[in-house]
Amino acid sequence: MNKSIKVSVPATVSNVGPGFDIMGFALNVPVEEMILTIKQKPEIKIKKITGDKNKLPFDINKNTATVALKKMLDKLNTNIGIELEINKKLNSGSGLGSSAASAVASVFALNEILNKPFSKNELLEFALQGEAVASGSIHADNVAPCLFGGFILIRDYNPIDLIKIKSPKNLFCSVLHPQFEIKTSDARKLIKKNYTLKELLTQTSNAAGLVTALLKSDYELIKRSLNDVVAEPARAKLIPGFYEIKNRALENGALGCSISGSGPSIFAFSKSLDEAINIGNEMKKVSSRYTKKNIIYVSSINNDGPQVI
Repeated sequence: MNKSIKVSVPATVSNVGPGFDIMGFALNVPVEEMILTIKQKPEIKIKKITGDKNKLPFDINKNTATVALKKMLDKLNTNIGIELEINKKLNSGSGLGSSAASAVASVFALNEILNKPFSKNELLEFALQGEAVASGSIHADNVAPCLFGGFILIRDYNPIDLIKIKSPKNLFCSVLHPQFEIKTSDARKLIKKNYTLKELLTQTSNAAGLVTALLKSDYELIKRSLNDVVAEPARAKLIPGFYEIKNRALENGALGCSISGSGPSIFAFSKSLDEAINIGNEMKKVSSRYTKKNIIYVSSINNDGPQVI
């Protein structure tokens, strides 16, 4: 008899201003859903993908979900049959961790249906290898918060060292998602290879300030620290009206505003739900001058990560 499980995993914001490649956090909305079914025939198969506008591959060697599953099955040393139904509520190239979500969902679902043979730290390794298919290299700043929930700092990759940072209860995030795609690989090419000592000091001091601010629930320090001199100046040109959108968010009380991942999504922090809703609406008004369709998400920090539905 076939056995199925349905899971949801959260969207994520990565980089978080000065935390280029080392910080990320999970959102409550949007989420991605996946159904994993154990089958008798020993193969991995993607039965259906919805919500992706026919963009994602059914080839199991190219889809992040199935590449991650293959790595997991290799470790289990088994060739059980697996069939996936993927409901993409996160657009590819959105800057909200779409490829990471698929990789996390598949390994989390299989681990749950097999009564958890692996720890989340072990699942992280499988999901990272899956996500690398889309990004071209291994980065944990979407995968880790998606899998563990909360606000995550990646201190090192060799071996991987994650730190879950306590964040303020009343920290809210407005996310503007202009409806066009930016490929992570393209956005990464815009990052300079060399930075001045002044730029390095500014980035590291702001990253340290942001971590301290989160731990102390110091909103004014969040405001002073959410300044990115590495990725944002390079990638802003990819998002029409970016600095106008950012300024509108700040004018309406945002603690800070920057690009989520590679973009085009833009996030802004605030201290209340009402502020977050207003900031999101104001960001959308500006973006609508440049991009025909825009979606707003408002969320607190999601500390739970993946869920079985």
